[in-house]
Order: sequence, then C-alpha cells, then structure tokens
Amino acid sequence: MLYVLALVGALTITVLLWHAFGPNRVGTAPSRRVIAPDDDPEFLRKLGEQGKKRPDEE
Repeated sequence: MLYVLALVGALTITVLLWHAFGPNRVGTAPSRRVIAPDDDPEFLRKLGEQGKKRPDEE
C-alpha cells in the first residue's frame, strides 16, 4: 500500500511539473499582460488631454 501511495504522489508531482514547465500547448492564445494605469501610454495621454481642457473650468 505504501508503494502505491508513493507512486501516486510521484505521478502527481510529475504532472504538476509538466504543466508548470512543459512545452506550450498548441492552439492556445497568448495571455495579454495587464498594464497598470500609470504604465499605460493611452491612459496617460487621455489624462494629459483632460488636464489641458480643465484649467479654464476652474
């Protein structure tokens, strides 16, 4: 019984390592990297445009 549990544990570790470090799956789309607002050039451009429009309102 102990050998069976050791075999199951070894197989589980092997499968987890394969999924973590194995080759990429074919046909899956690459995940998009999330960009924080302060690193997003489009967001910063919009903030700059809003800042140029608002001083006359204050």
